[in-house]
Amino acid sequence: MHDYDGNYGGMHLIWWIIWMIFIIWIFATPWNIPGQRAKKDSPLDILKKRFAKGEISKEEYEESKKLLKSEN
Repeated sequence: MHDYDGNYGGMHLIWWIIWMIFIIWIFATPWNIPGQRAKKDSPLDILKKRFAKGEISKEEYEESKKLLKSEN
């Protein structure tokens, strides 16, 4: 009924192309991987995190915050 010597070979080629497009699409799509930042932190966000961790004092935080807001 269906022989594979060229009568329906074009259909196989189409399926191979569809599968290749599908596989490329899966690997090329940017996924939001847990543990990676979705967006880059702003300088104010970094400052807030440093203050929350205790890396800088309240005075340093307030001074840096004023400086960052004055630059905008």
